[in-house]
Amino acid sequence: MTAAGQPARRARPVRAAVALVLSLTLAGCTGATPLPSPTSSPTTTPPATVPAEDPEAVFTFGTAADPTGLDPALVADTESYRVTRQVLEGLVGIDPLTSEPVPLLATSWDERDDGRAHAFSLREDVTFHDGEPFNAEAVCANFERWYSLPEETRIFDSTITFGSVFNAYSDQPELSIYSSCQPLGEYEVLISLNSRLTGFIPALAMPSFAMSSPKALEELSADDLSEEFNGTAMSQYALNPVGTGPYTFESWADGEVRLTSFEGYWGARGEIGTVVFTTLPLADDRLEALNSGQIDGYDFVTVDNAGDLVREGQQLLQRDPYSILYLGMNQDFPGVDSLLFRQAVAHAIDERAVITGLFLDGTAPADQFTPPKLAVTNDEITTYDYDVELARELLEESGYDGEPLPFHYPTDVSRPYLPAPEGVFAVLQEQLEDAGFTIDPVPTAWADGYLETVQNDDDRAFHLLGWSGTYQDPDNFVGQLFGAATNEFAFEDNQLFSKIDRARTLPNGEDRVAAYQDISDQIARRLPAVPLAFPISVLAVSERVASYPVSPVMNEVFNLIDLADVDLEPTGST
Repeated sequence: MTAAGQPARRARPVRAAVALVLSLTLAGCTGATPLPSPTSSPTTTPPATVPAEDPEAVFTFGTAADPTGLDPALVADTESYRVTRQVLEGLVGIDPLTSEPVPLLATSWDERDDGRAHAFSLREDVTFHDGEPFNAEAVCANFERWYSLPEETRIFDSTITFGSVFNAYSDQPELSIYSSCQPLGEYEVLISLNSRLTGFIPALAMPSFAMSSPKALEELSADDLSEEFNGTAMSQYALNPVGTGPYTFESWADGEVRLTSFEGYWGARGEIGTVVFTTLPLADDRLEALNSGQIDGYDFVTVDNAGDLVREGQQLLQRDPYSILYLGMNQDFPGVDSLLFRQAVAHAIDERAVITGLFLDGTAPADQFTPPKLAVTNDEITTYDYDVELARELLEESGYDGEPLPFHYPTDVSRPYLPAPEGVFAVLQEQLEDAGFTIDPVPTAWADGYLETVQNDDDRAFHLLGWSGTYQDPDNFVGQLFGAATNEFAFEDNQLFSKIDRARTLPNGEDRVAAYQDISDQIARRLPAVPLAFPISVLAVSERVASYPVSPVMNEVFNLIDLADVDLEPTGST
């Protein structure tokens, strides 16, 4: 069964051994796709809602970390989005094969005023989980909420999606690309921009632009972060999200999030009645839980676990690489502001040695921040060959005197771009020390606020982090990471920021490709961070799963999972 905006094409799991062979076969293929045209929506008519019996199956998924919050407008991490994608939906969906935008809560859209406005026609059969209607007024309430987020609510300003896509909020209207949202009828809405934004339609497929019930946002004080949960300040709404998706939020406690199939869902409800996300930070614990039947699937399979999965006959699913791992450098730390110092870092690193044995086959070294899938790769980019002697010379020329350099890295977690953080750190530490750097290791558990530390704390020279793409546009990478000054890098380059702003407005075509290639080279020359790898991401599922909606951008909603005809309940407890 197919619902509008939720394509029925799903990956049929293959045996682990076969999946690994495929990953080796694909290792040398880029599979670059042209940038999609955002001018209009696909000319399809959404099918009517398909009646379904109440689904009864329980599906348990092992996650690598707790969500940081369940208000998608205020988070930017994989595990938060994994949950909120089940509960909330946006105007625009994502095709599972091409990653191009497709209708979801909007049935169609049209570009107006040379890309400075877009009119959306909305589905007329949708209600929020609290019974409130989804309509043009609800869409505008969400856009105006994002635009007007109070400064104190924007904890990680550089990672909140609205600011990274639209440049600024209502307190700086002269800088914001967003202008207004206007209902044109009960189920038609016009969103106006201050300038053309080529990636606007693809960006709306990001989970951060999912629609929340305006009533719930108000009653649960969505912008009041006075609650504390798991050591993090958040709102009542971030603990009780209300959307239009196939699952309603039930509970979040003790490392477990529970969701229930929404009886009034407008689309296909699927086979799964209860979804359980259980946090298992260690890869070995996730492996054991899958093999013992306690969970039905988990993400971020590591090299060490792949062999065990093969022996146990589990199923592996591979996503196309759409994330970047990088070594971040904080120019507020003494000495790091020297370009010679940062060039020494780049020449000291052997990316292939970092990858070997720690990442699955198919992971490629990176010399820029835009994945090959985006078809804007600069083949003539400034590069830094592995050269220890040159690194030592540059380091001495920079004036570095051997001062210890705090190097932050996460522990007790796996990320799509970093399945084995401790191992990656160990290789980088050895390489940097061999070139003359004095490394002061600073391990921090992800759950203890690693992300906040590396994006706000000045007492660090280096850190390991990455970014997973959430929609198909180069701005999702270079704009998100380097489109403005951030605390993470303490990096200022107004010329680069202006180039990124301009590239956002260019129509798809040769000029836009050339603009992003030039941006990539300027980033390489200025070196705010060192790109390390485009990792392969793999998840494992049990024999209960007949097909799973694999997505390069992890747009994986569980009502689209097909279960096998036998053993519909997990063999272990949930």
